[in-house]
Amino acid sequence: MSRLSREQMAERVARDIPEGAYVNLGIGLPTSVANYLPADKEVFLQSENGLLGMGPAPEPGQEDPDLINAGKEPVTLLTGGAYFHHADSFAMMRGGHLDICVLGAFQVSQHGDLANWSTGAPDAIPAVGGAMDLAIGAKQVFVLMQLLTRKGESKLVAECTYPLTGLRCVSRVYTDMGVFTVGSEGARVLELVEGVTLDELRDLTRLPLEMAG
Repeated sequence: MSRLSREQMAERVARDIPEGAYVNLGIGLPTSVANYLPADKEVFLQSENGLLGMGPAPEPGQEDPDLINAGKEPVTLLTGGAYFHHADSFAMMRGGHLDICVLGAFQVSQHGDLANWSTGAPDAIPAVGGAMDLAIGAKQVFVLMQLLTRKGESKLVAECTYPLTGLRCVSRVYTDMGVFTVGSEGARVLELVEGVTLDELRDLTRLPLEMAG
């Protein structure tokens, strides 16, 4: 079965971020979306540790140890970018000033519930971080994740079984097999990866999927 690479998944999300948007990219795979935003498209990337105007990853050897994102990865700062206090960053997140946030997930329900901070394992370390603030504060929440776990279980589910980050907050899910919308009407397939069929996605997710629109 055909699947997108992690790089192709990040590039696919980047194509749907509009000019002029204020965007937060979550820790992990979502951070790589910054590397695929066109240079001629003005998008304002915010990092919860206090950056606005964040650029792509630096070239090897050009890293600045004082310039990192929330995941402690080296980043660049675009012309006109700014540093500010952590509290101001969270005020921006909680105050509805972000157009889009892109987050990873362990599970997303067909109605848009998000579980991305714990699998509920007994030895799991609680680390919800700023994800709950982003999930509720951003105007749109995009999730970027592989559709299946290593055990072959779907991360797009009827109901989340892991501890929730936010209720009915996700609007779109980007995976290695397709793009989905989620919400009050359930999950719909917005786009199929070439070589993947709707019936295959129904079998993998065990959801009554239909094409959106």
